[in-house]
Amino acid sequence: MLTTNDIRTTFLDYFAGTGHQIVPSSSLVPRNDPTLLFTNAGMVQFKNVFTRQETRPYSRATTAQKVVRAGGKHNDLDNVGYTARHHTFFEMMGNFSFGDYFKPEAIELAWTLVTKNFGLPKEKLLVTVYAEDEEAASLWRKIAGLDDSRIIRIPTADNFWRMGDVGPCGPCSEIFYDHGPDVFGGPPGSPDEDGDRFVEIWNLVFMQYFEDPPGTRSPLPSPSIDTGLGLERFAAILQGKRDNYDTDIFQALIHASSELTHQAADGAFKASHRVVADHLRSSAFLIADGVLPAKDGRGYVLRRIMRRAMRHLHMMGTKDPSFHKLLPVLLQQMGQAYPELTHSESLIRETMRGEEERFKAMLDRGLALLTEETDKLPSGAPLPGDVAFRLYDTFGFPLDLTQDALRSSGHTVDVSGFDAAMAVQRERARASWVGSGDTALETIWFEARDKFGSSEFLGYSTRQADGEVQAVVSGNAFVKEASAGDEVAVLLNQTPFYGESGGQVGDTGTLTGKDLQIAITGTQKKAGDLIVHYGTIIKGTLRPGTAVTATVDHERRSAISAHHSATHLLHEALRRILGTHVTQKGSLNGPDRLRFDISQPRPVTAEELAQVEAEVNRLIRENSQVVTRSMTPDEAVAEGAMALFGEKYGDEVRVVSMGASDGSKAAWSVELCGGTHVNRTGDIGLFHITSESGVSAGIRRIEALAGKAAEDFSLANEQRLQQMAGMMKVSVSDAPERLATLLEERRIMEKQISQLQRQLAAGNAVSAGTETVAGVRLAVRNVGDTAPRELKGLAETILKQGETDVVVLISTAGGKGSVVAAVAADKTEELDAVALVKAASIAMGGKGGGGRRDMAQAGGPDADAADAAFEAVRQILSEKN
Repeated sequence: MLTTNDIRTTFLDYFAGTGHQIVPSSSLVPRNDPTLLFTNAGMVQFKNVFTRQETRPYSRATTAQKVVRAGGKHNDLDNVGYTARHHTFFEMMGNFSFGDYFKPEAIELAWTLVTKNFGLPKEKLLVTVYAEDEEAASLWRKIAGLDDSRIIRIPTADNFWRMGDVGPCGPCSEIFYDHGPDVFGGPPGSPDEDGDRFVEIWNLVFMQYFEDPPGTRSPLPSPSIDTGLGLERFAAILQGKRDNYDTDIFQALIHASSELTHQAADGAFKASHRVVADHLRSSAFLIADGVLPAKDGRGYVLRRIMRRAMRHLHMMGTKDPSFHKLLPVLLQQMGQAYPELTHSESLIRETMRGEEERFKAMLDRGLALLTEETDKLPSGAPLPGDVAFRLYDTFGFPLDLTQDALRSSGHTVDVSGFDAAMAVQRERARASWVGSGDTALETIWFEARDKFGSSEFLGYSTRQADGEVQAVVSGNAFVKEASAGDEVAVLLNQTPFYGESGGQVGDTGTLTGKDLQIAITGTQKKAGDLIVHYGTIIKGTLRPGTAVTATVDHERRSAISAHHSATHLLHEALRRILGTHVTQKGSLNGPDRLRFDISQPRPVTAEELAQVEAEVNRLIRENSQVVTRSMTPDEAVAEGAMALFGEKYGDEVRVVSMGASDGSKAAWSVELCGGTHVNRTGDIGLFHITSESGVSAGIRRIEALAGKAAEDFSLANEQRLQQMAGMMKVSVSDAPERLATLLEERRIMEKQISQLQRQLAAGNAVSAGTETVAGVRLAVRNVGDTAPRELKGLAETILKQGETDVVVLISTAGGKGSVVAAVAADKTEELDAVALVKAASIAMGGKGGGGRRDMAQAGGPDADAADAAFEAVRQILSEKN
């Protein structure tokens, strides 16, 4: 039996043998289509090639493309686990022609592979064509020998593909496999076409037109081919199965789920095992491509997938986080074909474990609420939308998880009510959503690249170079000239300016020529490899063809390079000290600081940060040569280079090495990087971490300084230390000991002062005498700046003299009034200290206080009203008798 891995390899090798370039799968996060949430077809990475906005060094290609359909237009999530062929993650095999071959060769290549290489019997196959595409029908008769009964003409849009409202389009032709008459279902186009008898294997798209609104089509000068074969369903056919979940890879995952949960694979939890197997694949691949659980966007879709799988594991009896325990089986099955899984193993495992720990903390309570609410419902009645929203908002239950949990009880959810409750969150999500994938590349820059070719970057070896202006853009349009005061975007044939990318900010500087000066305030990359200079014309007139001298701000570039080089050392130090699960999730390398976001499930301790900082500075002191080399991505990874999976690398990559080899790889730090760097690690000068904080779940942010910025920071701290030492009249080295002595002396003196103030206040209060108010012996005293905390002790001291029944003391420290009233023990039945301080507080502008009948305390903002407060106390005593 051919395994799924065998089928993938056979497919790719077959097309490689017919002149096709094997192109690795692109990331699940689209880089060239802002309309897509996830890569959902093999042609996505070639979209700009088909539209001629981009060219490649090959005209025919083949891929095994990883695909996710779990959000937006293509969303199969709800059906996963309950049907034979729905998945959130699957592999789309395909072959592509970019103006090379067309229908005859595409049909012949497909038919030969299916019938000869894979050996499917011809009598089991039939095809569909677009009803108007007689050419394709004729080719199927000629090449495959099919008669008209097995060539089905489909008149609908199902067999006519469009890239969009405007753009390449063309008819489709699909190959179907017939499982036989004992399986329910009819041929495509029939009323029973949704049955399982006839299964689509392969879709061939013949791009032969360009569509302009309103529906007018013109022939493409170079027709192209785009095909898609679902690997999972094809493997099922070749392995003699009718259900994708019965194939080898899925069975390995289902068996692992069964062993983990001790629930039979084909028993009552059959659907749950399938959900877990499918969602394990999509979760692992999304995390490997840089997606992490979040409250919106792609991260929210991932969270929905993960929590759905985790709930099914919970249903099968798992008590502790278990989802991550299935990862080794997935790596065994797919790690060789997709090495990003293996490279990201620790990140995937820790992300899964952390998410399940958070989810399990609320799962039982959420399910209890769901059970409680459904018990109240009549049979078949929907769950109120506000309850579903409460499950989402309080317990983290996505709507589809609630719907899935209700499936067995026959209840649905009032989705409109849920949507109403979610309105605020959705508005917030829409406000923050800026599109999927990278920002759409402006057509204008693709036009420029097609006309002029890529920009030549000279900035690795020089910071000043002559160049020729190739294009001037103003107001988002090419212009023939621009004058002083105009804001422009300038394209040169060669430049030392670095375009913002890879976390490194773009260069600034000047473009100068004869009677011409342009201040460049930023540089960006466009259309992949165009370097565009943005700035303002200070003087002169700028035209295409003008010769200029491009000069980079040298000091700023040096500071940026120091921070970027320090980031490499920081990344490696973090991986060595915290673990290899640490990977870069974002960075900023500017002239004044660096910011580095990493995958890390917990805060980095102060001790760990100190270790990291010390390790980076050790490498800086080594002053090793920073070596840069160009090689293929495979060669770079073989040497230990740390590639960021999901990033798009060309046939050659730039590898930056720092530090001496420790035996495990070519150098201490080896990374693929196109940024600018110092010549030796010692050129960084100094490195200092300034902060560590959380960004989102599983992401920590480290901010640091390097080079002159770190020196300035250290110098400022040194000056502050010198100033403090001078104030203490000791050297800096003796300052800590002297400060400790001063603090201890201050503590002792404060204690002594407090005691003296208490004694003085007590003595003054007693010497002030006692007055009698309505038969009550009363002692009142304004004790001035005595600390309020001392008042109770003073009042007790005075009472112990035995000459008073009530003591009322007021402190005016800090410009505020604080009052304490104390009542002798034998007078508390008739007198209440709380009532006395309340009256005094109100007199001072306060609201009253609290305490016991024998001792109470209050305050007021008006310290000058102390006498009025005493008078209020006398009034209370007078009224008592």
